[in-house]
Amino acid sequence: MIAARQPLHLRHVLWLLAGLAMVAAPHFTRLPWWLAGLALTLAGWRVYLGHARLPLPGRWLLILVVFGATAGVYFNYRTIFGRDAGVALLVVMLALKLLETRALRDAMLLIFLGYFLVITNFLYSQTIPTALYMLVCIWVITATMIGLHHARREPPLTTRLRAAGVMLAQCTPLMLVLFLLFPRVTGPLWGLPQDAYSGVTGLSDTMNPGSLSNLILSDAVAFRVRFSGEIPQAKQLYWRGPVMWDFDGRTWSAARALYGAPEFEPKGPPVSYEVTLEPHNKRWLFALDIPGKVPPRALPGSDFQLYAIQPVNNRTRYEMTSFLNYEYGAQETAAALRRARALPAGANPRTVALARELRAQHPDDRALVAAVLAKFRNERFFYTLTPPLLAGEHPVDDFLFRTRSGFCEHYSSAFATLMRAAGIPARVVTGYQGGEVNQLGNYLIVRQAEAHAWTEVWLAGAGWVRVDPTAAVSPLRVESGILAGVPSTDPLPLLVRSEFAALRQLRLTWDLVANTWNQWVLGYNPERQRLLLSRVGIDDATWYALTMVMLALSVVIIVVLSAIMLRQLRSRADDPVRTAYLRFCEKLRRAGLPREAAEGPVDYARRLARLRPGIRPAVTGITELYVGLRYGRDASGADLLELKRLVKEFAA
Repeated sequence: MIAARQPLHLRHVLWLLAGLAMVAAPHFTRLPWWLAGLALTLAGWRVYLGHARLPLPGRWLLILVVFGATAGVYFNYRTIFGRDAGVALLVVMLALKLLETRALRDAMLLIFLGYFLVITNFLYSQTIPTALYMLVCIWVITATMIGLHHARREPPLTTRLRAAGVMLAQCTPLMLVLFLLFPRVTGPLWGLPQDAYSGVTGLSDTMNPGSLSNLILSDAVAFRVRFSGEIPQAKQLYWRGPVMWDFDGRTWSAARALYGAPEFEPKGPPVSYEVTLEPHNKRWLFALDIPGKVPPRALPGSDFQLYAIQPVNNRTRYEMTSFLNYEYGAQETAAALRRARALPAGANPRTVALARELRAQHPDDRALVAAVLAKFRNERFFYTLTPPLLAGEHPVDDFLFRTRSGFCEHYSSAFATLMRAAGIPARVVTGYQGGEVNQLGNYLIVRQAEAHAWTEVWLAGAGWVRVDPTAAVSPLRVESGILAGVPSTDPLPLLVRSEFAALRQLRLTWDLVANTWNQWVLGYNPERQRLLLSRVGIDDATWYALTMVMLALSVVIIVVLSAIMLRQLRSRADDPVRTAYLRFCEKLRRAGLPREAAEGPVDYARRLARLRPGIRPAVTGITELYVGLRYGRDASGADLLELKRLVKEFAA
């Protein structure tokens, strides 16, 4: 057991520092430079004081540093609460605690704080590499704790690491039982602060020139889809997201959610699939155009946009049915049509004049739509991720008459503006188009790089009709994906741009592993738990039933592990050869000649012969007999009796 007031040696400080540094290392990339420097300075100061055998700083100095660090965190984050500010305070407080750690009891407190610090890394990332790295950190911290429990005669590093590994392996069955059977609730057990979602990428409820092309530079996964049948063609994969109704001349904005299930007429068979949506801190869900059902805990919008009841702050899985061929909105309300024709007065006058000119040439709405698409297709318009900046207060004019280079948001915005100026109701729909098929797992990966914007126009007798002006400029974008649609000189993420077969196979394999991890570990929700338990005959998975089964299995595991450990201890105690040799070592310890923890019998005998030549014959005889019985012969017969006699007669 640890002596609470036993002084802390420098080697203990170094081990503590190594374990805590491993856990805190991922946070140092997120901390402000001054705070990371302060933590490193405090840790280095503690090592120097221990090496030089100097007294630790007084409490008044530590209190000053505490107040100064807290004030600095507050001014940096404008709060001392939340994920980022809380982690920053925890890191610097750990460094300060190390600076006042004098006894082994204080070191044990630091060990427990290190275990807590491990959890904070999962507030930023819950990937497999993070989990494996944190497992190594726990291994090192546990080995450090074992060393503290043997402070007077510390075992070697390999022994401590082996013991820590055995302890972690012994707790694995209990961990699995708790993970599988602990009653699940929908959503997290506690709410995360808002800053926990500050790094989440995804679509916004507004769209202006450059917003989607910036999102294309991210290779983060937006969602994955597993179809129950064949995966549709790429040109049919329009994943509907926020619908933009309002336009101020530059920025399109999504309307306030108007709930209601719009009617539609399917023109083909349904497509069934399951979506696993990554958290994006917004309420919208994604479905193939158009959704034929509403997922649980979701509401439909009057424009076929799907809304979750709560923001999607956790990985969400839902089953969907969609119709790729359809008609809807033929009986649209007059208020909605007026809203879909609205344009700000005086904005983009050249675009408005062009629309009126085209309307004079094409009185029929369908002919006008075709004329605008032909203009994009036949004139020198270019599809690129790096368009020139749109200067001035009339960005649509600047795009149509000067730059003529843009991404999907440029073309959808310009097309919808032309339609509205010509009197045709139009709106912009944002979402994703296409996806990458992972043949290894037979599912579709939709990344942020597949973000897309298209338009819907209202035509008499047909209702709302999807028109994608990007397809007129770059058909390959819709038919073959973003990589085929943009010039080779445009920047794209490595996971999207890569054309190396080996690298592509490697990343698809890794995505399959990550998806499995997401589905069965991070996505182990109440539905998954009920499905798994039903396969083993537990159909009534109530909280009471789960708790009883969990407690019963936990007791069984603890009893089995205890029995195994007691059997090992008993086998050691029942070993007569070992018992006789330990009695021999105990006599030598009482005589002031203890055996070192890492010292073998032969080395021990040689050291005793050097220190006490007078007992050399007796020590050599006992040692040779012990080694022969222990490692070369069975422990029985006359040799064992002789060993016991020699040990009994031995006197140091």
